Amino acid sequence: MAETHLQYKARIQGLVTGKDPVAVQRATVSKLAALISDLPAEKLARRPAPDKWSVAEILAHLSEAEVTAFWRYRQMLEHDGCPLPPYAEELWAELGDYAKRDPQESLQLFRLLRQSNLQMFDKLTPEQWQRHGVHAERGEMTVKELALQIAGHDLNHLAQVEAILT
Repeated sequence: MAETHLQYKARIQGLVTGKDPVAVQRATVSKLAALISDLPAEKLARRPAPDKWSVAEILAHLSEAEVTAFWRYRQMLEHDGCPLPPYAEELWAELGDYAKRDPQESLQLFRLLRQSNLQMFDKLTPEQWQRHGVHAERGEMTVKELALQIAGHDLNHLAQVEAILT
């Protein structure tokens, strides 16, 4: 049975319990870079199972997920209470041809977008962290809650990459 939106949200938030979500986000790129350092592209492109993403596909997904986070943070800061539409990650994977993406290029895109978000976080006031949007599937969420969700998303995919590579 597929995971519901509420189950997903609880699982992802559970990964961040007791952790600083911004610190988790700060560490993700370097952890990923260390994990894939000096590995051949063939190993990164190998799927652990026919229906599971390879490391290269996970990196492509993280880079494009950061595009959505980048936009959502800024929309909430500019338009408190704005709608936040979901996206179809499987369609994005197909359109983005994740399986053929260069893992280093995906990591670089992720690094640049994440760096921009982290620089923005450093400038936010306590009031700005509380601005919010309304996600079509997950309901109301503040900038702070989205940062928490993204940190959990990072930890989830880091664990997947580690499992694939060990």
